[in-house]
Amino acid sequence: MQIWGKVVGVLLGFMFGRIAGAVLGLVVGHIFDKTYSKDFSDNGGFARFFTTTDDIKQQAVFFHSLFSALGHIAKSDGKVTEEDIQIASALMDEMSLSGDVRLEAQQAFRDGKQRDFAIVEMLQQFKEQCHARRDVLQIYLEILIQASCTHKKLSSAQYTVLEKVAKALGFRRVELDFLIITFEAEQRFRSGRANANYQRGDKGQSQQRKQRHQQYSGAQAYSVKAELEDAYKILGIKESDAPAIIKKAYRRQMSLHHPDKMASKGLPAQALELSKQKAQDIQSAYELVRKQKGF
Repeated sequence: MQIWGKVVGVLLGFMFGRIAGAVLGLVVGHIFDKTYSKDFSDNGGFARFFTTTDDIKQQAVFFHSLFSALGHIAKSDGKVTEEDIQIASALMDEMSLSGDVRLEAQQAFRDGKQRDFAIVEMLQQFKEQCHARRDVLQIYLEILIQASCTHKKLSSAQYTVLEKVAKALGFRRVELDFLIITFEAEQRFRSGRANANYQRGDKGQSQQRKQRHQQYSGAQAYSVKAELEDAYKILGIKESDAPAIIKKAYRRQMSLHHPDKMASKGLPAQALELSKQKAQDIQSAYELVRKQKGF
């Protein structure tokens, strides 16, 4: 049963003509439901005003580009291992990919494993689809770095592919190195804090993070000095920087990674959680530096 014409008609009629307008809107809406609703529904209905074909296409391109590049990185060592597949699956889980979207991501990963996969051409199409927006491209590169570096150190072959990806997206090698160093600092910072909570008895979900921390720092305790050094790296600042420079760096990092801003730029909803986690790390790092600096 079609009712949207009546609903919209009553609401608009009431806005412009109160009760009399609502009655007239109901009549017009009834005629609409009987005569035009099927064609309207076939053309996308009201949903087309909120989710455009371009939005859907952009999200599909984002996921295909991400997982095909990840597959290409995994294959760069010569063989895709079971661990590589588990890493890709874990990223799909973290991004809540399911159904057809997950199947497409899995196929993209398989496509990327092919020896003759045209990764540069794929990235050029992705960059064009994103209108070369540097913030979206950086988030994409950061997610790719996260998936490639979370469980193991990069091999030289994997780094070479990442460097090719960065170059195709318009990032210099020094910028890629900065993003890798920042990610490693975030891992230690986040895991070190979770480990401290665990030691205090706040176990919750800290065991996995504790294991990650041990992976990066071995048996050594995560010292206050190491935590502060990682906070500087997360913000992209030096210990000697003045408060004004620190505040500017913090605002720049938060502006880039704020989930609401990323959503408005077309970043898929499934990727926003990763951006949110990074924004939380930036906030925590800034509060630690601000407290240490006393401003």
